[in-house]
Amino acid sequence: MLLAILLPFLSFMFRGKILTGIICLILQITVIGWLPAAIWAVLSLNNARADRRNDKLIRAMKENQR
Repeated sequence: MLLAILLPFLSFMFRGKILTGIICLILQITVIGWLPAAIWAVLSLNNARADRRNDKLIRAMKENQR
């Protein structure tokens, strides 16, 4: 989470989203764009974690039905 706030483009790069990371870096280079880039990275990280959590819950529910 700290990485997503301080260096938003690296947060995308480490998660394998290279093109998104480059776009975020271009946005981050501007002083005004750094804050939106940080917010974008944090929201994206939270969404990815929620998706993983939901997938895990769906798999558990399918296993319980068997």
